[in-house]
Amino acid sequence: MAFYLAKTEPAEYSILDLEREKRTTWDGVRNPQAVKAIRAMQLGDEVLIYHSGKEEAIVGVAKVLSEPRPDPNDTKSWVVELGFVRHLTRPIPLREIKESHLFDDWSLVRQSRLSTMPVPEEFIAWLQQGQTL
Repeated sequence: MAFYLAKTEPAEYSILDLEREKRTTWDGVRNPQAVKAIRAMQLGDEVLIYHSGKEEAIVGVAKVLSEPRPDPNDTKSWVVELGFVRHLTRPIPLREIKESHLFDDWSLVRQSRLSTMPVPEEFIAWLQQGQTL
């Protein structure tokens, strides 16, 4: 199982919206690197949901429920179905991730505008060690 991170503006679509709806089509991704991440997702992979904007924190976990497929509304994009899994025991602010300096080479830290990306295994271990995942 692989892990990914997907950013969303909570005013547009939040972890609470995903929890209420149970599943959603994750769309609107156009950056080639982010689309590549979506295309690499497989059934059962987990996706950390990140609230961008004022909050800037990882807030929950979703599961990939479908194979990725071309976006029927945008030839430059791909979509995937995500299902709600859980909230984290506490949000993990971007500030905390940056201040640790353990993940300075991760796209979340280096490419702040990238909306979807793989998550390093070391980060998942760090979350599990802190019992937040």
